[in-house]
Amino acid sequence: MARPRKFDDDEVIDRAMDAFWTNGYFNTSPAQLAEATGIGKGSLYNAFNSKRELFDRALNRYDVLGAEFAEKCLSEPGSTRENIAGFLNALVTADLAGPVRRGCLAVNTSVELAGQDPEIERAVRRMQERTIAALADRIARGRRDGDVDPGVDPRAYAEFLMNTIVGLRVMAKTNDAPMLHRIIDSALAAL
Repeated sequence: MARPRKFDDDEVIDRAMDAFWTNGYFNTSPAQLAEATGIGKGSLYNAFNSKRELFDRALNRYDVLGAEFAEKCLSEPGSTRENIAGFLNALVTADLAGPVRRGCLAVNTSVELAGQDPEIERAVRRMQERTIAALADRIARGRRDGDVDPGVDPRAYAEFLMNTIVGLRVMAKTNDAPMLHRIIDSALAAL
């Protein structure tokens, strides 16, 4: 008879996500995952089958948390520009706050694995598409509300902002807050 689990899957996935986010997929060893999660390697693999399955679940968790965060920021009271600025500034603040500047797990994963793994490419594209869609919806709402110029194409501008976000998340690893905030101001100048 199998022993009942003595851990919460979501908590384990969150801790594994942090390990992958800090070290990358290839540089996170089974021993590091065991240490990060507080669960022995055998129990970890019995519960999640493989390092890859645990990584996939961690990446999915990151996607869900990111989508919730974007939705929260973009639905706050205020203009479209204020909402998007708040979202971008919050990302930069979070990136600069940690003891290690990790950037974005999705961006890091794309750089590390996308050219080698079609499943990862699709997962990262889905994550990016969710953010693009949320931004495009907010921009379209801004056009309807009159705080975004009617000539702004919501989809095209959202794609531009997604590119800006990716760049900010990479640059946050090595640059200071004033520079990153200037980039945000420049990106929002056309709204």
